[in-house]
Formats: sequence, C-alpha cells, structure tokens
Amino acid sequence: MAKTQLNVRVDEATADAARERALQRGVSMNRYIEELVLKDAGEVGQTFVEAAADFMKQYERVFAEEFGLEGGGAGGRAASTTRDGQPGT
Repeated sequence: MAKTQLNVRVDEATADAARERALQRGVSMNRYIEELVLKDAGEVGQTFVEAAADFMKQYERVFAEEFGLEGGGAGGRAASTTRDGQPGT
C-alpha cells in the first residue's frame, strides 16, 4: 500500500508522550500513530453498530407492525398489536 506523508503540529509534551509510547511498544512513531488512527476508526464503527442494534431493539415492534413482519429479535415472535398499540388477537 502506498504511503502518504502527513505533517501535524502538536505541543512538545504531546510529542514527547507519543515518542515515549512508541518506544515502549517497540514501534516507530509512524506505526504508533497509524495504530492509533486504525483503533479509533474501529471503535467508531463498533459504536455505530451498537447504537444501531439498540435502535432496532427499541423500535422492533414498530417496524414489525408497520411492515407486517412476524417475530424478529432474539426473543422470538413479537407480540401482535394493533396500529394504536393495543394487543391484537
């Protein structure tokens, strides 16, 4: 993979901390920064997936009612309800 050069400006304390952490890990500064960015991007993606799962869990019944879907979710079949939210038959 081709590499692109980035120039960043940080205060001296941040630069010293980055150098020290890279040294402790036994990697170059370039590799250390690359790992930080990749880790951060992965965490953001995981946060999105978790938020989407929570959303679907909260609104599972609404989607089932709107689109006439049966079941859904880990709990098995969704309870039948009418459009006004009352239990169905």
